[in-house]
Amino acid sequence: QVQLVESGGGLVQAGGSLRLSCAASGRTFSSYAMGWFRQAPGKERDFVAAISWSGGSTYYADSVKGRFTISRDNAKNTVYLQMNSLKPEDTAVYYCAARYRAMTITSLRYDYWGQGTQVTVSS
Repeated sequence: QVQLVESGGGLVQAGGSLRLSCAASGRTFSSYAMGWFRQAPGKERDFVAAISWSGGSTYYADSVKGRFTISRDNAKNTVYLQMNSLKPEDTAVYYCAARYRAMTITSLRYDYWGQGTQVTVSS
């Protein structure tokens, strides 16, 4: 069982930056690929970024490529999402998710989810 708790969301002006954190419980965090997803009001949950269990591979949605960076610290059981050059269209609830071993962009394949953290970007 893995429990995930996101933090770091908030209100920021367009062009600003935020860093989201996702703290995981359990001793096997390093066995899980991690992903970030987001959901805006009235829209589906969309893939944002993913990182392999080792941190050696990452993948990004085209909409955030070059602006967002996913990373992890297995010693701290934490995954991060550094978000730069934020735009109003980045406004959403951001969720982290864990999947045993294999990295994927498909939300249905993730095993565990956090409760989400709100990110609001004002214009």
